[in-house]
Amino acid sequence: MKFLNKIIDELLSQNKDLSQFNIVLPGKRPIVFIRQILEDRQYSGFLPDFYTIEELITKIVNQQVIDGISLWLFAFEVYKSLNLIPNDDFSEFLKWFPTLQKDWDDILKFSESDEAVLQYMFDEERIKEWAQDLGEDEVPRKKFLNFWRNMNIFLPELKKKLHEKNWASPGMIHETAKNKIENFAEKNTDTFIFCGFNAFTPVEEKLVRNLLQWNKAQCFFQADHYYFDDERQEAGKFLRNHKLWKEFNDSRSFQWIEDDFNQPKNIKVYEVSGNVTQTKILPEIFSNINNNTYTNTAVVLLDENLLPATLDVMQNVENLNITMGFPLKNLSFSNAVKQLFYLQKQLEKNKTSYYYRDLFPILEELPKSEQDDLIITSFKSKIEERNIVYISQKLLTELLGNLSYFNLLQKAESEYHFLDELITFCQKIKWLPLDDIQYENISHFENAFRLIRNQISPYGFEIKMETLEILINQHINSESIDFIGEPLKGLQLMGLLETRLLNFENVILLSVNEGKLPLGNSQNTYIPFDIRKHFDLHTFLENDSIYAYHFYRLIQDAKNVHLLFNALSSGVNTGEKSRFITQMEMESNHHIEHIIVENSSEPIINNPVEINKTEIVQQQLLKWKEKVSASHLTSYLYNPIDFYLSKVLNTSETDEIEEELSIRNYGNLVHYTLQEIYEVLKGKVLKIKDLQDSIQQIDDFIDLGIEKLKHQPEFYDKGMNFIHKAIAKKVIANILNYDLELLKSGNTLEIIDIEKRFENVNFYLNEDQSDKVSFYGFIDRIDKLNGTIRIIDYKTAKTKNLTVKIDELNQEDYFQNSDRKQAMQLCLYQFVVQSLPEFWGYPIETGIWSFADAKKGVVSLEFAQGNLDNAMVSIKNIILEILNPDISFVENIKTYSYN
Repeated sequence: MKFLNKIIDELLSQNKDLSQFNIVLPGKRPIVFIRQILEDRQYSGFLPDFYTIEELITKIVNQQVIDGISLWLFAFEVYKSLNLIPNDDFSEFLKWFPTLQKDWDDILKFSESDEAVLQYMFDEERIKEWAQDLGEDEVPRKKFLNFWRNMNIFLPELKKKLHEKNWASPGMIHETAKNKIENFAEKNTDTFIFCGFNAFTPVEEKLVRNLLQWNKAQCFFQADHYYFDDERQEAGKFLRNHKLWKEFNDSRSFQWIEDDFNQPKNIKVYEVSGNVTQTKILPEIFSNINNNTYTNTAVVLLDENLLPATLDVMQNVENLNITMGFPLKNLSFSNAVKQLFYLQKQLEKNKTSYYYRDLFPILEELPKSEQDDLIITSFKSKIEERNIVYISQKLLTELLGNLSYFNLLQKAESEYHFLDELITFCQKIKWLPLDDIQYENISHFENAFRLIRNQISPYGFEIKMETLEILINQHINSESIDFIGEPLKGLQLMGLLETRLLNFENVILLSVNEGKLPLGNSQNTYIPFDIRKHFDLHTFLENDSIYAYHFYRLIQDAKNVHLLFNALSSGVNTGEKSRFITQMEMESNHHIEHIIVENSSEPIINNPVEINKTEIVQQQLLKWKEKVSASHLTSYLYNPIDFYLSKVLNTSETDEIEEELSIRNYGNLVHYTLQEIYEVLKGKVLKIKDLQDSIQQIDDFIDLGIEKLKHQPEFYDKGMNFIHKAIAKKVIANILNYDLELLKSGNTLEIIDIEKRFENVNFYLNEDQSDKVSFYGFIDRIDKLNGTIRIIDYKTAKTKNLTVKIDELNQEDYFQNSDRKQAMQLCLYQFVVQSLPEFWGYPIETGIWSFADAKKGVVSLEFAQGNLDNAMVSIKNIILEILNPDISFVENIKTYSYN
């Protein structure tokens, strides 16, 4: 720790008793290293006092800091007392106030007058209003103007009320300190040592400079000539300004500017194909480090989400110290809590039944006792076996009534009561055998629930479940679990900010991508860039300079530097390396070795998996015969092993978090939206106005589809997901317009059913009808067009091979070709519908409406040769093959040619 050693040497040369000093640091982490340095020097006196600069300013102000939930509640009470329009409830208030508060804190910290900035924002919007006819109040520009008009009333009043309580937001602490710093600097008798700072707020700078003027402070900066002397280097931007302070003169020099960056270094840049793949390279990098204990080595994660994968590859590292937080939002219990609140919101809409997908994540991710595990396993098995999509309250009580937390799955008596139940639940499950991270996760939430309960109660206003959900989500997204380890030896695993003041011989940085380092223009703010610049508020440019300094400072003392970046484009990741790497390549004198790591391997030749139909398998197949669906048969045709895994072993694929909407969920979005639209029209002979009204309300119906997918609306606000949503809207409009044109052309169209469930439709496998299967499933849409019953199946893919040419010669294996699976499915549907009494006597057509060709309408199944009886012979043979004990399930390995 070269920099810290140099500071201690300097202070000891001035005074053998360090208790005379107060050391001010950017963060708490370096304190333990300073103590170790003093121990190594056999220092036996009293230790100095340590402060962060925030703690020092708060001490000067002597006000109680109020932040987070406490501030939101108090601010809402002030907002309501002003009777401003719009008269938002608490849930609406929480949608904009946390962002505004951050802006307000910035204004208070960096500007000369918060009133001037607020008035400027209002004037700016008013000038824009003059330039155009804004019309009604609903126009966004008008809303924004009204917003800043209200803020010019609300924020000054909030500040006044906080002062009356002797409370202060973080920004108010800085504002109040402005007027107290000069007196503090004059009257204070202590000596303050400011170590390793880069950027200051105006108040922090005023504090440091006033103490310097009274000779009650010393500053030790960690700068390097490489970026300090070069005006083009943003890393030295703030330090160059500090050196111009009048307090630095002939009698007090600017300390220190080193020349470490240009010393010989081994720098390697790794272009890696994949995010998690970066962690797989770490063992190889470690193998080239001579020190087996990895002392003086740091792995810096610029993407905190890589922590679990990094820990997986570090299992053999004996001394590992984690000095970074792991975000709560990535933990299973956090996801389960989110789902609990979502379920409560759904129960407000529908108290009679549960959508199974709303329940399963909760049951899977909440910690459970052995008894609960047995109950949940039995419940899921029965629901999947019977394919129950919507679970009645009665059935849920029957199957899950003995679950220890069954009360959390019921509609809460009140929001306050639900909080009490969550607190009690957290207390109980902490007695289960949990790992440390899970225990900490639950404890965080127990404290959060208590805090919210205790903070809300004194205000006494009505609170909605949506409000609680927003509060919890704010907590989940902002909190992290902090790890505590032994920082004095072994490998250090840390975030970039945790590296301040520390130096390491070996430095390994992961995710050195543009957008991660620096973060770029991702600031969540209501104040435009030009106004921030005008009032000297920090913008993303200043943040970029701060991160540039942290990056260069970290590697300036290192000898071995490994920089890894993800070269794959996925989601928000552009696959572009950080511009800081490019700067070093172009501007530094160092030789930089480039290594490309591809996530590829030689093809592995495997024999197809083969599963024999043992007695147990045959027993499972006998159960399967009771509920056979078209999708089962298409699964078998595609790959018999997939059928075995899903229908015999009853396994299912787990859902994955999607950064971009998958093809499957794109289809679900269109499907769900159409279901919502036509559900309203079910049972009606359609009129032109019905469809015209539906077309006008497509956006509302898409929102319902998104809600059914359990996606956040903001997921579709930008990027590819925005495009997917727009395409989905176009497809839905095409389908509605097609039906509308049918009506305008004089046709009669009646929606008979949507998501029609059928079951127990018998299909006999032999002539004496002693062997049978029972078909079940869902038909997307059943309508009646000019007296003809149409059975319609929605597909994301294009229609394929719907013209059937089948006769006695090829009927045995006609559908063995998986390319004909669409026709097979429609044949099965036609067989089912013809078996249902309510459709007897009607002419019946079956067809597919493809989202890929929505304008074409329904493409019907046609028998160019043969008939349904011939088709059912082929379907029967597929079923008999599945049931035949002498035919094993053999994996269908797809082969690809690149001709």
